[in-house]
Amino acid sequence: MPERPKDVSQATKQRIEDAPAFILHSYPYRETSLILEVFSREHGRVAMIARGARRSKSALRGLLMGFQPLLLSWFGKHELRTLHRAEWQGGQPQLGGTALLCGFYLNELLLNLMVRDDPHERLFDYYQLTLQRLAHEQDHAATLRCFEKHMLQELGYALLLEHEAGSDKPINPGAQYRYVIEHGAIPAVQANMEGLAVRGKTLLDMAADDYRDPSSAQQSKQMIRVLLNHYLDGKLLRTRELIKDLQKT
Repeated sequence: MPERPKDVSQATKQRIEDAPAFILHSYPYRETSLILEVFSREHGRVAMIARGARRSKSALRGLLMGFQPLLLSWFGKHELRTLHRAEWQGGQPQLGGTALLCGFYLNELLLNLMVRDDPHERLFDYYQLTLQRLAHEQDHAATLRCFEKHMLQELGYALLLEHEAGSDKPINPGAQYRYVIEHGAIPAVQANMEGLAVRGKTLLDMAADDYRDPSSAQQSKQMIRVLLNHYLDGKLLRTRELIKDLQKT
């Protein structure tokens, strides 16, 4: 009797070797273990247990840090996988101060908006690039706007920034618009006060990831916040509140 073919997708879920990944969140489990929320390039967001990782002699101790590129190997076909090896890749400076807080904000966004086991390879690459920018650049606000926009795009919530809603008419940088969630930009004279007021130049600057114009920087921040609140279904992000408090001091 011929051997029954194996379910390739199931086999893939059972054992993964050397997957590029970042740890988004970790917390203690029982006396010596950790529960990890991982962002893997090929496998998306994955939850796993690192057994014995808190023991003083564990090979995993000191490796499972946030914002550091890792190669992770794990096994298991259920929702909670089991980590069995981690290797640090290097090349990412440690974040500190406001940059570190911004990194926690990125992680909180991903934890709340990504579903498990749904790969987003381009988003993973952009996350890694954003960590580099946070480490080396001073304009953290512009870095966050770029990431937020690209994250929404990769998760299926792309912003329509270069053409008016419902037509191919290009956005006029000198015109005023109102941006309606999941619809796009409507000329202000037609919008009947629906949506968020925004300049055409702001929309085009956002499309180009250009936040040098102070008005574009401010309006894009307001617009992204409204969009994120919508897709987060009103859930507050603790790191966002901390960043706001820090900016007030």
